[in-house]
Amino acid sequence: QVQLVESGGGLVQPGGSLRLSCTASESIFRFNAMGWYRQAPGKERELVARITSGGSTKYADSVKGRFTISRDAAKDTVYLQMNSLKPEDTAAYYCNAEVFTTPIKLRGYWGQGTQVTVSS
Repeated sequence: QVQLVESGGGLVQPGGSLRLSCTASESIFRFNAMGWYRQAPGKERELVARITSGGSTKYADSVKGRFTISRDAAKDTVYLQMNSLKPEDTAAYYCNAEVFTTPIKLRGYWGQGTQVTVSS
């Protein structure tokens, strides 16, 4: 069973920065991809950023140029650097890992979430 532990959330003023961390219980290169999702009250969970095992990245249009996803394989950790934060970035942020359980079947694992609040 894959375990993901997030940290780094908190309260920040508009224009500020935060870095989220997600540490996995096993080598991150075992995963097809890892990503960060967020869910604001009353809204659906949405993809924020994703990085594949090959290093390809994808971002939501709303965070392009402000957020950066990266990884440190030695620490089995994926990061989300968030700059120029806006009030609309306020949400619970969740780490996700995709694992092939069969050659064609993917399973997703989730962390417990970390709250990010952007407010003055």
